Amino acid sequence: MRIKPLIIVAGEPYSIFSEIFLKIYKKKIKKIKSPIVLVASKKLFEKQMKKLNYYCKINSIKLSEISNIHLNNKFINLIDVSFKFNKTFDKISYKSYGYIKNSFNIALKILKNNCGIGMINGPIAKKFFLKKNYPGITEYISKKSQCRNPVMLIYNNKLAVSPITTHLPLKYVSKNITIKKIVKNVTEISKFYKKYLKKKISVAVLGLNPHCETIDSFSEETKIIIPAIKILKNKKINTQGPYSADTFFQNKNLKKFNVVIGMYHDQVLTPMKTLFKFDAINITLGLPFLRISPDHGTNNEMIGQKKSDPQSLYSAIKFFNKIK
Repeated sequence: MRIKPLIIVAGEPYSIFSEIFLKIYKKKIKKIKSPIVLVASKKLFEKQMKKLNYYCKINSIKLSEISNIHLNNKFINLIDVSFKFNKTFDKISYKSYGYIKNSFNIALKILKNNCGIGMINGPIAKKFFLKKNYPGITEYISKKSQCRNPVMLIYNNKLAVSPITTHLPLKYVSKNITIKKIVKNVTEISKFYKKYLKKKISVAVLGLNPHCETIDSFSEETKIIIPAIKILKNKKINTQGPYSADTFFQNKNLKKFNVVIGMYHDQVLTPMKTLFKFDAINITLGLPFLRISPDHGTNNEMIGQKKSDPQSLYSAIKFFNKIK
């Protein structure tokens, strides 16, 4: 029986991706059941592999073959993406735009044709790739997949967090919080937990204002957050709040909940990364497929040092391995 592969887009050509991928491939690939297909420049990947003193055989495959061939992880399965690259491995620039765009196009075509179980993308320098057209990669992939309302979930098996607004400047946050969006996001997360994890969620919702209070005439807690919580309770989703963000992330609170909803990106991602470091993954919900990215950036200052932690990428691969 043919097993659908997991599609991994290498992402930014000048990043730590090749190092962490090779670390996983050499030491942990036997634990991974799903075949992996890497979408990357073969020439660049081979050069980076040589620089890192890794020697792995590459199985070059064509996009047209993906729906027919039986794959395994004895070799690195790779779909080649053409890319003119510099000789150095420590420079990020706009020159990689076309390469990353083509990589995503290939991965999305595979998934649109139902030939893969999902996608992982490596880190990407958003400043250069997105060119102010999209606030983040989450929004970019959602737009390309015709998904209007993506939900960002930063997941660890002990706790997950989700911001209602994602990659927005703080001055726009309050204008983009609505009852409908809070209800939709939490409902989407509830469906995800039931479908893939076979469990119910227990949700804590954070307030927007310090101590959930404001001297302004309009209170987001009173007018938006509390009404949304009431709707979710009526939908039989265990939802509590609003809680003050500055004191919430204590053990006594974390024992009661497995999902925390914040109003903006750093309100929940900062404590999440402090608590779990690299042992968390970024899952985009609402797409026609499951997309995960490691919860770290390009970390280009550590390229070639062989000191980068592959845990987040491995956690992403393991998650697909568990739910496939």
